[in-house]
Amino acid sequence: MSKKAAKKQATPRMYDIILAPVITEKATMGSAYGHITFKVALDATKPEIKNAVETIFGVEVKAVNTMRQKGKTKRFRGFKGRRSDYKKAVVTLAEGQTVDVTVGV
Repeated sequence: MSKKAAKKQATPRMYDIILAPVITEKATMGSAYGHITFKVALDATKPEIKNAVETIFGVEVKAVNTMRQKGKTKRFRGFKGRRSDYKKAVVTLAEGQTVDVTVGV
């Protein structure tokens, strides 16, 4: 049995890496090009994200692009607050691969 034929086993860390799909108008437009956007853990690396998406969703990942979004300072009823920093990953899937992000993991 070859390494490719063996099914990878999902670890709890993989579920901690991928936090949620990003469902916005801009992220949804990327689905026409095979892009899926996820909110991921701040300490996640590109190889970890690729491995987690391939294992959890059973698809082939072509590329992973990440960006860190700094939290905004906001006011609420006169009190200053700060939103949390987060990291987004735009995952490009191979030709013919799809993932339905509206269904839970």
